[in-house]
Amino acid sequence: MLPDLTFGERYDRLHDRLGAADPDPDVIWAMPMVLHLPKAQPPSRTAVLESAARAAILLCLDERAGGDGPWTTALDTWCGISIRKIARRARSGAHWEAAQSVPGVTVDAGGAAVRAIVPSPVTDVDKRISRLQIEGTDLPADEPGPPGEVPVRLWINPHLAMTVGKAAAQAGHGSMLAVRLLTDDQARQWFSAGCPLSVRTATEAQWADLLTRESRSETAAVRDAGFTEIEPGSITVIAERG
Repeated sequence: MLPDLTFGERYDRLHDRLGAADPDPDVIWAMPMVLHLPKAQPPSRTAVLESAARAAILLCLDERAGGDGPWTTALDTWCGISIRKIARRARSGAHWEAAQSVPGVTVDAGGAAVRAIVPSPVTDVDKRISRLQIEGTDLPADEPGPPGEVPVRLWINPHLAMTVGKAAAQAGHGSMLAVRLLTDDQARQWFSAGCPLSVRTATEAQWADLLTRESRSETAAVRDAGFTEIEPGSITVIAERG
């Protein structure tokens, strides 16, 4: 197998340059995330959040997002100004299959399929994606059990109420920020393994501990811009090493 010569570049984008520039208010970029939520047999909420988190980070670390790859410019632009994501739902099989032909990465695990789409200006989203519904995307809470032995754990704020679409976007932010907790070699190993991770809602005691550790840079916190559902500056997700 040939060495991955651009992985360090993709790692540095997330580790050192994420959100480094001021965004242009006239040109808003976002990563669309398509959640496959069929009415007949909807997936569990936790499985959707974990698939969303993995899809987002796998796209960011994909070989096509480095060097002269076709996604490099889009990822450089988007990561340089923000990590805004917009979750949409695909109910029908036809809409879900159409989304697979738009550049991105799909994760289908635990009965939940999510596709992260290469970021673009929100005014220039592919019609196969822009036609999909944003509002009303939700699933009931479930009880997934302990997070298990995984390299990255994402913890959701127990004090916030978020729809599954909002939580999926925040979990995607969390998986990206988790790279800041990993060395280059650790991130390479994580990526090679498919970026396994867990997403759980923290208890109040766990959340207090995670916040304390975040002040010591032992965890990485997602602070939401407040465009939808919650107040600006709210910490939605905290990532920690597994």
